[in-house]
Amino acid sequence: METFELLLHGFSVALQPTNLMWALVGSLLGTMIGILPGIGPALTIALLLPVTTQLAPTAAFIMFAGVLYGAMYGGSTTSILLNTPGEAGSMMTALEGNKMARAGRGAAALATAAIGSFVAGTIATLCLTFAAPAIAELAFYFKPTDYFALTILAFTSVAVVMGTSRVRGFISLFLGLALAVVGIDAMSGQPRLTFGQMDLLRGINLAVVLVALFAVGEILYVASRYRHSSGEIARTKGFTWMSGQDFRRSFWPWIRGTVIGFPMGALPGGGTEIPTMLSYTLERKLTKHRDEFGKGAIEGVAGPEAANNAAAAGILVPLLTLGLPTSATAAVLLAAFQNYGLQPGPFLFTSNPELVWGLIASLYVGNIMLLVLNLPLVGVWVQLLRIPRPQLYAGILVFALIGIWGLAQSWMDFLIMGLMGLVGYIMRVYDFPIAPVLIGLILGPMAENNLRTALAAGQGNPMVLVSTPMSITFLVLAVLFLAVPPLLRRLRANA
Repeated sequence: METFELLLHGFSVALQPTNLMWALVGSLLGTMIGILPGIGPALTIALLLPVTTQLAPTAAFIMFAGVLYGAMYGGSTTSILLNTPGEAGSMMTALEGNKMARAGRGAAALATAAIGSFVAGTIATLCLTFAAPAIAELAFYFKPTDYFALTILAFTSVAVVMGTSRVRGFISLFLGLALAVVGIDAMSGQPRLTFGQMDLLRGINLAVVLVALFAVGEILYVASRYRHSSGEIARTKGFTWMSGQDFRRSFWPWIRGTVIGFPMGALPGGGTEIPTMLSYTLERKLTKHRDEFGKGAIEGVAGPEAANNAAAAGILVPLLTLGLPTSATAAVLLAAFQNYGLQPGPFLFTSNPELVWGLIASLYVGNIMLLVLNLPLVGVWVQLLRIPRPQLYAGILVFALIGIWGLAQSWMDFLIMGLMGLVGYIMRVYDFPIAPVLIGLILGPMAENNLRTALAAGQGNPMVLVSTPMSITFLVLAVLFLAVPPLLRRLRANA
């Protein structure tokens, strides 16, 4: 009953007129950036960080949640009508959705995507509502050794899973860890990696790195490969609702997609790409209309879209309860918490219940808003695709520069942003994942502090790091993430 009471309190917060307005702003922004190819929720939230410092934390995170969910909804529109996924999790939707649109069934494809996103988002938020307090309660028993082992698991899993090779993943991770130690050592008071620059004594500003890697690096990459081309937008013919048969064929894919997406989103490195691929593969095997796959099967739209939205809710479970980001977007959200002087974890549920439960309740409200925005206004959203790319990315760059200057007003931060922007561009060219950099930068200080605290409590004995069942479990899982993939490859080669 306590969870219901807290959720009702959350609704009293989320339904305040100001918070409703920010939920609507976030939903609109999220839908817009989901539709525009190459601009994801991580980039949008990173750009908003410098300009939302004056907002109350609850209002800011309600808006960020709207951006996250809205991007999942909006990405399906370009996948279906233009065969260009606006967001990474919408890649699988394009396979069948665009075929449906070109066969004159674009309206049904858009409808099953929107309703599937609503169903999955609502069920996943219900799971979040009841799972998060239980996990947060368990986290109260964690010791410094457990938290250190948990950060090691996060480092290894993200470095191995994200990107095309583990070498690139670990290089990205160590770059983030190197950036994390710049500044004054909190325990000894000694400067580290400052090279005599007074401006670096306060460390590297997280918002500067986020904006540089996501905005500046991405813009340089797009500009270097820009070719003027206008994709043909498939017209939506017919009524915007689905037939009874379409609904029956979509129902179980929505449920199965939710079941796949939510736990996968909560796992380190899970993201939205893996569950959507699994959902598409599963629906292709289970459907009675296998001959339609590749030609426009509605199950191939319903399942992946449900998995996409469920995974978006899944990333919030470890983020809110343990302070553990499992994707690039979650890492940016964690940075947003730290920007407000908040540390996600079990104490956040007791110290700031208004924020946590207001945020969870806003997900229910935002889902309804997004369903209303996406079903009847598809024609309006599609017009965003007519914005010329040079003007769009130039506007993003100007917005990023103004935001960083307003936040820091330091030429050193501008220099760091330029250098990290070039690093981000090089990483994009050579296919280095960006998420490990962020997770190393954000979790590095947490790992260092817990390691030092644990060793101090154990009087320098390293065996203290494997002194609890939880720490052993996390470290074993980290070793498995490193050892299992090459072992499986070797077994396949020998088979």
